[in-house]
Amino acid sequence: MEIDNMTALEVRNALLNDMQNGINAAWRNPAKIPYAEAIGHAPLGRVDVFDARLRVKHFAPLMMKLFPETAANNGIIESDLVKIDNMKQFLNDKKNCNILGDLFIKMDGELAVAGSVKARGGIYEVLCFAEKIALEKGILDDDEDDHTKLATPSAKEIFSQYTIQVGSTGNLGLSVGIMAAVLGFKAVVHMSSDAKEWKKALLREKGVTVVEYEGNYSEAVAKGREAASKDEFTHFVDDEKSVDLLLGYSVSAHYLKKQLKKKNILVDENHPLLVYIPCGVGGAPAGITLGLKLAFGDNVHCFFVEPVSAPCMLLGLVTGLFEHISVQDIGLSGKTEADGLAVSRPSGLASRLIRPFLSGEMTVHDRMLNRYLKALWNTEGLFIEPSACAAFEGVAVLHSIETAEYADSVMNIKDGTMKNATHIVWATGGGLVPEEIRQELINKAEYTEE
Repeated sequence: MEIDNMTALEVRNALLNDMQNGINAAWRNPAKIPYAEAIGHAPLGRVDVFDARLRVKHFAPLMMKLFPETAANNGIIESDLVKIDNMKQFLNDKKNCNILGDLFIKMDGELAVAGSVKARGGIYEVLCFAEKIALEKGILDDDEDDHTKLATPSAKEIFSQYTIQVGSTGNLGLSVGIMAAVLGFKAVVHMSSDAKEWKKALLREKGVTVVEYEGNYSEAVAKGREAASKDEFTHFVDDEKSVDLLLGYSVSAHYLKKQLKKKNILVDENHPLLVYIPCGVGGAPAGITLGLKLAFGDNVHCFFVEPVSAPCMLLGLVTGLFEHISVQDIGLSGKTEADGLAVSRPSGLASRLIRPFLSGEMTVHDRMLNRYLKALWNTEGLFIEPSACAAFEGVAVLHSIETAEYADSVMNIKDGTMKNATHIVWATGGGLVPEEIRQELINKAEYTEE
């Protein structure tokens, strides 16, 4: 598309036509505004994210008690930031890119307990609910009391009277189910047909009830929400509407900022930070982006990447209809190898929150997911699941010589500063994938660009 010579309506219509026909999209967000203006109108802001960060600290001793593997990080669920020079070279050579600056991967697929980015939000929301019950029942005197009391037999006896339910394609179900079961809650996960069998099996192994549906993610959420509404002793973790989930993800930016400082990596006007995040319903990428914007303002540039067959967030933002439009409305299937991104309708909360902050979006064909997976394994010895690999398409599109026009239109960065840029691919899952399935995925694709 010759973007400079087209009206906004023509750009939108051309983009929708590409989406309908399964053509890769590269979209500049025309609603993005300067950070100071955007944060002034945001429904969530600095106080909300700061309060969430304090609450995470309060939960840390409990996490160490329940999950000893978190002790190495003082009870905080956090992942490594790894420089991937060899993968950068692969993208430059095989995808015709010219990536300036350093490329890193945020290994949220290795997060403790649940092995995905959902460990941030899902575990946080379960703990918030447990804290609420504990305060009501006198287990805790106040929100600064010793939260290890939530792991006592008397607390478990009280929690066993309650049920926590969630609708999920997999990873959110794992984080919510595992955390709820450990605390003593009854746990029910409503899973769509897109969910992987090994995720269902692992949940059942942990004592979680799994309810399966032939339909898609939205149906699983709707059915779970309906079931939960009929029981006053049930809490529903609503991936489409939950503020607690979103704030749990937002805390990640605080710890990333610490990691960058420890590595002596500057983020300022002359040292831009570019972050690429896979997107499904939108809660995790929106929460991460909110946190990043609070931490770095206009010096961070966030991009979401979705499957060609399920670009629900892109569709909601481009049309301005948010959660009131689904990918099926434009003739797409919503089915994808990236099970965590197999979502037909975006979160209204996340899409509205993120609209003034997001720099742009890209879409990716399923065939590229396993090829990026194979390339990362071959070049760096790192494994992430297919949905997490979507983020690499963001890097490839933004820095492809062939799509330089898109990069020029979307980036408002001072001339000459890209050589000082830091790029972060947010790897959202993969830590709990069984070894035999890892090998199947690694062997599935050729080590090529197409």
